[in-house]
Amino acid sequence: MAVIVVLIVVLGAKMKVRLVVVIALVLVLSFIVVRMPYMRWSETHQIPNTIDERVLEAHVRVLSEELIPRTCEQPLELQKAAAYVRDEFLRWNAEVTAQTYTIGSNTFSNIISSYGPDAGSTIIVGAHYDAYAQLPGADDNASGVAGLLELGRALSKINLPSKIILVAYACEEPPYFAGSGMGSYVHANSLRGTDIALMISLEMIGYFSDEPRSQQFPLPVLSFVYPTTGDYVAVVGELLTSHAAKLKGTINSYTNISAYSINAPKTLPGVDFSDHRNFRAMDIPAVMVTDTAFYRNRNYHTANDTFDTLNYEKMKEIVHGVFVYVLHASDRR
Repeated sequence: MAVIVVLIVVLGAKMKVRLVVVIALVLVLSFIVVRMPYMRWSETHQIPNTIDERVLEAHVRVLSEELIPRTCEQPLELQKAAAYVRDEFLRWNAEVTAQTYTIGSNTFSNIISSYGPDAGSTIIVGAHYDAYAQLPGADDNASGVAGLLELGRALSKINLPSKIILVAYACEEPPYFAGSGMGSYVHANSLRGTDIALMISLEMIGYFSDEPRSQQFPLPVLSFVYPTTGDYVAVVGELLTSHAAKLKGTINSYTNISAYSINAPKTLPGVDFSDHRNFRAMDIPAVMVTDTAFYRNRNYHTANDTFDTLNYEKMKEIVHGVFVYVLHASDRR
């Protein structure tokens, strides 16, 4: 903590006060949540990992090789990806619907798969199925969609006490990013006034590196708090909330991948660069699970973002960690 205080003082001499306050909050809260004890339930709640890494890879290959382009600039092509997601959800669950909306003369769909009874508050897990431009988008974000589909298969085998909803979102990428054309904006807006416990966004969960200094940061000083080797998953939450730390703790306790959490304002670049942003904007609790995107993966938004660059063993661990978390959260509700 002393190192953080010194850094803040030094930076304060060179930066505007508002930016220094943001950095101070991020660093102090990061220092705290990184060291929070892991959550562990009783041994009777141990859940075997049934997530299949071969299935994860198969989904990523279809989405990134056979179903491109997946851009909202070519809606008819994107509909093929939506149909694939719908059909895969339907293999394990009958409660699958399409939330359609229009932008101009074009129609887009969020694919929604619901599990459990209408009891208590709801947990949402989402991932966008579109990709940037004409690119394969294996990590961004076929990886998140593959995780979503495997979650659907796993949830279909469980008797749930409350509702869990999985949603594949359209139009997260430009030209609709940060606007009302995002599928997640449409979905979040439709949920105003309903009881949502948490939204979890799976945003790029497949790229990892064992190379030293492979992990970059929006603020270089964060390298004093987090590892600089990009072999872990990050859980990003809002300031003064505990969801990210709890999910981080679950992943660390029940899987073979390391997880770190950060609570930060949207002014920190990258913190709101996915579908959770729209839930946060509507005061619905939300976190992002990510391999940190362009802060680690140099293939981001390039033709090199292909299925063979991803680590499916680590993806399996992440998906299982999210699965365990939503199951226990459902039990507690």
